[in-house]
Amino acid sequence: MKLSFSTLGCPDWHWSDIYATARDLGYDGVEIRGIGREMFAPKMSIFSHENIDKTIRTLKDSNLSIPLFTTAAYLSDPSQLPLAEFEILAYSQLAQKLGVKYVRIMGEKTPEPQYETTVDELAEQYAKFCDLAAPYGVTLLIETNGILAKSSDMKKLIETADRENSGVIWDIHHPYRFYRESPAETAKNIGKYVKHVHVKDSYIENGAVKYALMGYGDIPIEEVKHELDGVGYDGFYSYEWVKRWVPELEGSGIAFHSYADFMRSLDE
Repeated sequence: MKLSFSTLGCPDWHWSDIYATARDLGYDGVEIRGIGREMFAPKMSIFSHENIDKTIRTLKDSNLSIPLFTTAAYLSDPSQLPLAEFEILAYSQLAQKLGVKYVRIMGEKTPEPQYETTVDELAEQYAKFCDLAAPYGVTLLIETNGILAKSSDMKKLIETADRENSGVIWDIHHPYRFYRESPAETAKNIGKYVKHVHVKDSYIENGAVKYALMGYGDIPIEEVKHELDGVGYDGFYSYEWVKRWVPELEGSGIAFHSYADFMRSLDE
């Protein structure tokens, strides 16, 4: 099992803190979604012309990779599509330089469904953006958020778009939390399309989602892993500790340490 964490979980850390923690805790990768105040990876100093070779060496020396670049691009708002196109192109070019296979986009902006568009409309736009990323050797992954957290709709989108460089990020939280899907149902619909997995835990308190350290919520993580093992999934399980958006969550180091321990216990 390959483990990574998203830099969403450590918004105040420098790059040196990020890769050192991942290395010391035995992670296999770091998913890039913001470092410090900079959210747009192509503008980060570690990926500048002057520093990119050093960054590549640092990752190699630390036995780490970048499994995914996570954009803010989403497809449901026509007024935002030019910005999404710009982001996808910039991230795909950066991914090519670093040998990163995957770039993430979303259907809707929010984790919870907004029903701002139809699956057919999303599929049409997604196919166009896959074509934009293809010359850079990038597979454009779309996440199970918004209306696409309903796995039957995600299945329809992937099969309608019908692109070789398409694929799914199964954010295991959203189909279960917002559509009450069992892991077996989600895996049946989209398991063969899953290229990357986002992991987080939560529970409901007074009708609101409360994020929790691994094992302290009610997301059926063990069942998810069982289903993914069944379809031969061999990609990353990437931890999304959303501390950038919810600053009152427990400290980054505590979260990353407990996640690694929890996930490894599933293999014992």
